[in-house]
Amino acid sequence: MRTDTGQVINLADYRPTDFVLERVDLTFELDPTETKVEARLIFHRREGADPKAPLVLDGDELSLSGLLFDQMEMPAEQYTATADSLAVYNLPAADPFELTISTIINPQANTQLMGLYRTGGIYCTQCEAEGFRRITYFPDRPDVLAPYTVNIIADKAANPLLLSNGNFLGGAGYGEGKHFAAWFDPHPKPSYLFALVAGDLGVIEDTFTTMSGREVALKIYVEHGKEPRAAYAMDALKRSMKWDEEAFGREYDLDIFMIVAVSDFNMGAMENKGLNIFNDKYVLADPETATDADYANIEAIIAHEYFHNWTGNRITCRDWFQLCLKEGLTVYRDHEFSSDQRSRPVKRIAEVRHLKSEQFPEDAGPLAHPVRPTKYREINNFYTTTVYEKGSEVTRMIATLLGNVTFKKGMDIYFDRHDGQAVTIEDFVKCFEDASGRDLAQFSLWYHQAGTPLVTASGSYDATAKTFSLSLEQMVPATPGQTDKKPMHIPLSLALFGENGGKIEPASVEGAEYTGEVLHLIGRTQTAVFHGIGSRPVVSINRSFSAPINLHLDQSPADLALLARHETDHFARWQALTDLALPNLLKAARDAREGKAIACEQTSIDALLHAAADESLEPAFRAQALALPSESDISRELGSNNDPDAIHAGRQAVMKQIADRGIAIFTGLFEKMTTPGDFSPDAKSAGRRALRNAALTYLSYVENGPARAKAAFDAANNMTERLHALTVLAHRFPESDEAITALSTFRDHFAENALVIDKWFSVQATIPGASALNRVRKLMESPLFKRTNPNRVRALVGTFAFTNPTGFGRADGEGYRFLAREILDIDQRNPQLAARILTSMRSWRSLEPVRAGLARAALTEIERAPALSTDVRDIVERTLKG
Repeated sequence: MRTDTGQVINLADYRPTDFVLERVDLTFELDPTETKVEARLIFHRREGADPKAPLVLDGDELSLSGLLFDQMEMPAEQYTATADSLAVYNLPAADPFELTISTIINPQANTQLMGLYRTGGIYCTQCEAEGFRRITYFPDRPDVLAPYTVNIIADKAANPLLLSNGNFLGGAGYGEGKHFAAWFDPHPKPSYLFALVAGDLGVIEDTFTTMSGREVALKIYVEHGKEPRAAYAMDALKRSMKWDEEAFGREYDLDIFMIVAVSDFNMGAMENKGLNIFNDKYVLADPETATDADYANIEAIIAHEYFHNWTGNRITCRDWFQLCLKEGLTVYRDHEFSSDQRSRPVKRIAEVRHLKSEQFPEDAGPLAHPVRPTKYREINNFYTTTVYEKGSEVTRMIATLLGNVTFKKGMDIYFDRHDGQAVTIEDFVKCFEDASGRDLAQFSLWYHQAGTPLVTASGSYDATAKTFSLSLEQMVPATPGQTDKKPMHIPLSLALFGENGGKIEPASVEGAEYTGEVLHLIGRTQTAVFHGIGSRPVVSINRSFSAPINLHLDQSPADLALLARHETDHFARWQALTDLALPNLLKAARDAREGKAIACEQTSIDALLHAAADESLEPAFRAQALALPSESDISRELGSNNDPDAIHAGRQAVMKQIADRGIAIFTGLFEKMTTPGDFSPDAKSAGRRALRNAALTYLSYVENGPARAKAAFDAANNMTERLHALTVLAHRFPESDEAITALSTFRDHFAENALVIDKWFSVQATIPGASALNRVRKLMESPLFKRTNPNRVRALVGTFAFTNPTGFGRADGEGYRFLAREILDIDQRNPQLAARILTSMRSWRSLEPVRAGLARAALTEIERAPALSTDVRDIVERTLKG
């Protein structure tokens, strides 16, 4: 484990390598504790490079066992080798040369799960971002691209399966009890996309015929006996391949596409060229064990990793500062895919919920950074919602600004111009400038400035002139390292509605560019005047969340109720319902803290119940509407001096009032929204289950709550309904006989299924209240809890820290102290996992003073610990400093 303080890497310091890598030939002789790796690398010195510059290769905990120069042993005085680097001197000024580097590594002991590791009898790699240097000395950076040939030698009985990137060249026996396989990837790639898998796995197979008529073999490898649970992943893969051809004209380019599912994995999945490696939770599904959310995640993540074949693999990043160029762009593509597969407005609501709950707090806290950062100490800590989700929103805004036709033209230019290259944000944006003829310099500030812009809006109507004036002001808050911000180019999708709910079309607009119902806010202040407006309009701004901003617009409950009933953009309709509910929730939190009675404004309740009962709206939308802003949303809106207990109590009181007023509606929905027949994961059926579960949640606040929820648990024939009923029981009635029995029944039934037991842990980790911590501690003593499995640690410790504000944020600070000690323990095995869970502390400054002081003390305890990994030290120091 690297425990140095970490060198700060700056974007401004980028320069190309002195040497060009032409080819990579790798040979692995696999052994659990002594795997031999031979890397034959062909280089030549870059034209214009210093003729005396040494070749410096990256390493991480490596030991050199052999070094050849053009097949001759290299003299000791010609190189310097340490665990972290290999420097070779006196190399040719122009002619190509070959280095053969031999190392011995221990996959069994690799608990970091970076590089080559072995888990559950399976050899597996994870090389993004800087894991390849744990395998062999190498120029381990994304702008070093080369074709790879890989030879794998292993015990045949233990490892009948030998996989790597590219196309299969062949294999045969290799001495007594061993065999080998050879693979060749003709597409030059960076080392972070290298993959190797070996072991004994089951497989499901299919084929896909591309738009040019080529047949591609499709294979998904899983643990033996789990093959049927990979069928949905295969279906999602085929739909992804077809969609990418139709939507972006991108055809797959190898003869085979493989996915391998493993249980010990730091990430969700990895897009290695032709050999994607997945956390098995995003591959395995059946009605008995997977929820509708699991099915949707599998569909989205299968698509995301496949789409990387072009946006990330064929065109990759010049350096890690450009990470959003592959991740944000590909998130945008997978969001579009899911929107086409399911309900576009419901998908958009889910995206924005996630963005506001995860990325907005990141933007507002000590870990804030631009979509394209300018420096980092540990790159693993920049795989963030800012890079992914906000990066996706920036791509979406380009499409909004230019229109779909021009956006598609710009993407075509990007694919044609940069195929096979490692590129920058500037290269990407230039393609859209060339496609549209538009200067996007100001818009590009979205890549360079951190923070969530605040747009304040106010409107005035002149009945005599029949004009409506909309005044806008934008402000981007100061963030760590960036105090002075420039005005952004903010595309605001906008519509005006009359008092009867009909849409009003202006005759003209002056004072601002207004194209295709998009108002372009480019100045710090700006006033747009809409002409030909016959009556006072109700304005709807930032429809479909056209820009990732905070919007302040004072609107009466009556105006919001009108939008909630008549807005034709269903995202904006949902936003109006949210804007009605949020002031009540904020007031309830304040009143609960002061010990006052809590009363919810009736317009909000009536609008919500009207939407719930409106059968013209799809069930999935109604379920989203009924899911009030979360406790973290309320905390974010309050901004500071937050008391998690008061926020929880206030929200519960509002839920109770809605339930009491809408009991007839919720009873009807619970009875009506059944899905008879065999389970289907399609969007329509999932929407009905979501609405039924939402109704059950509200019914838990009225009479017979425990009995009704237990009956739902017992009657459920799928995991979606069973898990939701269990959650209602555990969260609303944790000490009841019904909850205790259901939790025990669930555990006993699914004890052998790790992914379902993760759900069992998570349900209990999120039970509200101060007693949650003792429950978590007790669960950690269970034989079902495995500290070495990242999924299990995330399910219990991570879920507790991220999503249980009353349990984690206990007034005595014990939750913070618990996390500090867990982080220090996890850090010894898996620094990436520890650092990511530690980001749960990013909003500590928003707590009321006593809790904030206790949180600071826990962070300081981590900071003062000896031998911290660079991953954790980077996070804790930024969290305390920001």
